[in-house]
Amino acid sequence: MPWQSSGGGWGGKQNPWGSGRPPSSGGGQGPDIEESLRRLQAGARRLIPGGGKAGLALVGIVFLVLWAATGIYQVRPNEQGVVLRFGKWVYTTGPGLHWHLPWPIETALTPAVTNVNRIDVGFTDQAPRGSRGVRQLEEGLMLTGDENIVDVAFTVFWQIKDAGQFLFNIEPPQEHTVKAVAESVMREIIGKTPIQVALTEGRAQIQREAREKIQQVLDDYDAGILITEVKLEKVDPPAEVIDAFRDVQAAEADRERFRNEAERYANQIIPAARGQANQMIQEAEAYREQVIAHAEGEVARFLAVLEQYRLAPDITEKRMYLETMEEILKNVNKVIVDPKVGGPGVVPYMALPEIGKGEAARRTGRPSRTGGGQ
Repeated sequence: MPWQSSGGGWGGKQNPWGSGRPPSSGGGQGPDIEESLRRLQAGARRLIPGGGKAGLALVGIVFLVLWAATGIYQVRPNEQGVVLRFGKWVYTTGPGLHWHLPWPIETALTPAVTNVNRIDVGFTDQAPRGSRGVRQLEEGLMLTGDENIVDVAFTVFWQIKDAGQFLFNIEPPQEHTVKAVAESVMREIIGKTPIQVALTEGRAQIQREAREKIQQVLDDYDAGILITEVKLEKVDPPAEVIDAFRDVQAAEADRERFRNEAERYANQIIPAARGQANQMIQEAEAYREQVIAHAEGEVARFLAVLEQYRLAPDITEKRMYLETMEEILKNVNKVIVDPKVGGPGVVPYMALPEIGKGEAARRTGRPSRTGGGQ
């Protein structure tokens, strides 16, 4: 940064420009007052004939105006103005044109505060991950909650929130403070997280928790820094055992896949089995109702027959016999031979089925193909 600070202090605060006299608001050393005064006096003598007290007064007024003008300073939209009184930070101003007490009483610094800075932890050279030139650092080796070692690489993105606090409340270079806090917080979080969670679904939670805790620590220091993002670049086992961990992860993935397939098969089979069971139950209930209804009908019929039998046993027995024989013989070809019918030379035969067919043909209006019997 263009305004590095080191050592020393003015009024109990850190001096961001180092030891010695502070610069003016325009940067560099302030004007030589004695030399300026001599030049103004010489110019006044040339302009005012005879010089005298009036000339000295005019020179003094001009000098006071020029001296007061040294307090004018501009803060751009991407900057904050930090006003120092004899090297002590007194207040901060926003963008615009401002005035402070003339040098050397007060000076102003205008650091940029909208730039997004980054700090890498666990790797260096700030090249994209996996590219040539990226070098892993031992600072990325951390112990998990279940006592396994993981290699963590992450990036912290930050901005200056309050330029005065940033310059005077933390030791320069301020980037080292941000990195130390970030590394300490990440070690704490990884130390409470099981390795399987850190390697898989816990990355988003770790990033979110790290950003919140880093911001909290820096706010406790009044560091004037805003943490915008914490991005995990890599969470892997150490290189010496990474192959074994990958085998474990592959086995875990296979187990999860088999479990999902079994659950999917169960979700297909169980509803089908329940449907079949319900169908069988409904069919059994329908059959039961049918058998009960049929049995009740048979009982009612038997009771009706019994009642008639009690009233006329002979007639009922004959009727039952005839109905039974009708039921038995209705689908059988029948030949009746009655020796009482006809005389000598007459065959006592009656073709009842043929007669029945002829009767049916007459009813439908079709000619019968059968002949009569004797």
